[in-house]
Amino acid sequence: MSVDRGFRSSVDFPDPRKTWADGLVAVGGVLDVGTLYHAYHRGIFPWPQEGVPMLWFCPDERGILFFDEFHLPRRWAQVLSHTEGLRFSCGEAFCQVVEACRGQKRPGQQGTWILPEMVDAYENFFRAGFARSYEVWRGDELVGGLYGVFVNGAFSGESMFHREDDASKRALVWAIENLRREGLTWMDTQMVTPVISSVGGRLIPRSEYLRLLKEAQLRWDPSASW
Repeated sequence: MSVDRGFRSSVDFPDPRKTWADGLVAVGGVLDVGTLYHAYHRGIFPWPQEGVPMLWFCPDERGILFFDEFHLPRRWAQVLSHTEGLRFSCGEAFCQVVEACRGQKRPGQQGTWILPEMVDAYENFFRAGFARSYEVWRGDELVGGLYGVFVNGAFSGESMFHREDDASKRALVWAIENLRREGLTWMDTQMVTPVISSVGGRLIPRSEYLRLLKEAQLRWDPSASW
């Protein structure tokens, strides 16, 4: 498999083990399809901040949710077992999910890292076949969802939202069910939020994450992908 698949990157990414403070790998570049592809293939992700050039990270510790360690707290299991009136989909409303995640209010946070340029970039990445969304509907209303990046056999969850109680949790479970069917055994969560921690997510060293990423890429069969 060709690593670059014909894509060009606006950033010459270094070895992700060679970082500055807080796992910063590179500064600058643009959020085009080629640059995002090269970044995620190397285990690097963008984290923009207003007023400064684009920042790219591969932190010392990475949030990972291993599917064989995934467990539902008892309250979750009771609530999520009731799906009357709900419909689940994949990739039907990617743009709506990203916008909803951008507008989701989160405890302890002011504003959002999903800046307008990030919205445009990930929508283009989706059209190129490298991003995904998992949706939860009640009738015609989108009530919850999750989106992330799928590059060469590895899925990186980016953000999720809910418009009714527990809908984002339903989206997470739905995403895991689909990824498992494709043969994946873990997902990258970048960080470990209280929700991710409650279902078994944990931090692992960067070296272990990069090893897992390489193994996933070697196992990946693009003909069997979604």
